[in-house]
Amino acid sequence: MTGGTAARRDRWEQQQRVYRRRRVLALLVGLVAVVLLLRACSAAVGGKSGEAASEAAAPPELPRGGRLVLPQHRVVAYYGAPQDPELGVLGETSPEEAARKLDEVAGKYASPGRPALPALELISTLAHSAPGDDGLHRQRQSDATIRRHLRAARAIKGLLVLDVQPGQSDFIEEVQALEPYLTQPDVDLALDPEWNVPEGTQPGSVIGSMDAEVVNEVSAYLARIVRLHDLPQKLLIVHQFTDEMVTNRDQLATRPEVAMVMNMDGFGTPPLKKGVYDRLSQPTRRGPDTLGGPYNGFKLFFREDTGLMSPRDVLALRPAPDVVVYE
Repeated sequence: MTGGTAARRDRWEQQQRVYRRRRVLALLVGLVAVVLLLRACSAAVGGKSGEAASEAAAPPELPRGGRLVLPQHRVVAYYGAPQDPELGVLGETSPEEAARKLDEVAGKYASPGRPALPALELISTLAHSAPGDDGLHRQRQSDATIRRHLRAARAIKGLLVLDVQPGQSDFIEEVQALEPYLTQPDVDLALDPEWNVPEGTQPGSVIGSMDAEVVNEVSAYLARIVRLHDLPQKLLIVHQFTDEMVTNRDQLATRPEVAMVMNMDGFGTPPLKKGVYDRLSQPTRRGPDTLGGPYNGFKLFFREDTGLMSPRDVLALRPAPDVVVYE
């Protein structure tokens, strides 16, 4: 090998060593960049996952915020069922139209520090004079009907209240059938003892009743659902227009998970309605030790009332109702 050839080979090997060093350096730089990028992505994903986990862990709230229905809000409801206009305002229009009108009416009951919360009160178990296939004189609404009313309520950031008229069935049995809905944070419950009658008695032929023990059984069931699913407080409306409709009222149990409302349900002239409300309403009690109620409700009838009371008239009642229901 000549001296020139050896020199060329040495230069070539030197160039290759330099080239390899540059390649290794470039690979190292690239590897570091990849590691840094992966770390950044991991941090970002981790941050988002942490945020998502935090959001997932946050307990559900009511449609318009907060975890307490009462006394944080004043609930204003439209009542009825789609089967017949005679059953209430929810039978006169579509649930979507009823919800839009309700939202306007509810706003008239808002006051500083106490916003109005609209609700559609759907008769989900409807008492019947006919016995039906099971002989229990009641009809359950279809899932499609309940879901449609729930969508309408959600469109205005309101509640859906499922009203139970058991006929000859049992209140707790009808309530338990509604559990798939009651486990949702914006679905609540109402009990209508007028339509709770013993075997052999046709609903509507007499004024039915229920005992405080049954109300307590239902409220305990609702409280368990709230605790199990970490839900906001549940609203429990008990309709009443005579003393005998809810027996042993002094034995009603209150639970912080359930805002129990005794709703004055009779129709007539304003003086007559005020008289019944004065007799059946509870004194206003506020504070952590009174959470759960019982609270006061007042019902207005578009058709049956003589001289429909205005929101101002209703709010002038003492104590002012916590829940106002329009039928």
